[in-house]
Amino acid sequence: MGVAMNSRAIVHRTLDYEQPERLARSFGDSDFVWTGHSVKTHATKWKEVGGGRWERIDEWGNLWGRVDATSKGEVAKGVLQSVDDIAGYEFPDFSDAADYEGVAKARSEAADRWLIGGVPGFAFNIARKLFRLEDYLVFLLTDLDALHGLHDRIDVLVQDMIRNYAAGGVDSIMFPEDWGTQDALMINPGLWREEFFPRFRANCDLARELGIRVFMHSCGQTEEIVPGLMEAGVSLLQFDQPELHGIDNLASHQERGRMTFWCPVDIQKTLQTRDEERIRSAAREMVDKLWQGRGGFVAGYYGDNASIGLEPSWQEIACDEFLKSGVPERYQRAEAKACVQCPLGSV
Repeated sequence: MGVAMNSRAIVHRTLDYEQPERLARSFGDSDFVWTGHSVKTHATKWKEVGGGRWERIDEWGNLWGRVDATSKGEVAKGVLQSVDDIAGYEFPDFSDAADYEGVAKARSEAADRWLIGGVPGFAFNIARKLFRLEDYLVFLLTDLDALHGLHDRIDVLVQDMIRNYAAGGVDSIMFPEDWGTQDALMINPGLWREEFFPRFRANCDLARELGIRVFMHSCGQTEEIVPGLMEAGVSLLQFDQPELHGIDNLASHQERGRMTFWCPVDIQKTLQTRDEERIRSAAREMVDKLWQGRGGFVAGYYGDNASIGLEPSWQEIACDEFLKSGVPERYQRAEAKACVQCPLGSV
């Protein structure tokens, strides 16, 4: 009997479609460990300010608000009010290797697990918070030249982080960038291709040169840019609402390129039904269509049950089904049955 694969090997084989011995997962005995930096920024912790409202300052100086004690909230006031404020804004410095000493420590303490370096976003996610989303989208249409310069400066910061994380020994970076509403992309796909695709490609090229992968979280309906993200070099997309895209549609992307999807059972459409069989069926469908014993899928867990009004037991059902379904033996038995039923089944 061969030596069992460790978590790092499981994830590596998952990304490369090299038949990992089981389904990779981010719950229970997770295959992933996160690490960060100790850069001095404006960031403060959440503070209750009265009237059921909470506030904090993020690393960029933006004021965030939320109306409960658990949600992630949203920017209430950006540190920049107009494009005229860009020139005088002092960015955090992510270039000092000394601020990433904890990365090497995390690597040594979790040598057998996949180590992810957290990045706050690429140009869109960082810039849109500096202004608040509504104002930023207006400036994209009315003053793209000014934003182009801002995006250039952000790219420098992101690439500093990529270099420092790679030097510390991460296996991948991961960043959040919510590009979609529930129905469509937030901006014209042509504008995305013109202004943002080259930035994605440059950042992914740098990561690849340094021997690490790029993972991206995105909420909403982002179907129009998934092929572009694949082309740019993103290795994994993390979706909490896979049914917005359609499981068959995600599988079709895998046929065109080795994209890996990291998803829980859909947090809005399926988990909310509190229907055990429907939840189990959704978990099996993702395993059967996106993983298939070859790789290309990571079983996820949404980490904030309280914010989606869900008892943990419903996600535990999904996790149980992921564990039962995500073993190669299921597919080997299916192949053997096909061969018995039809002599041509193995051809």
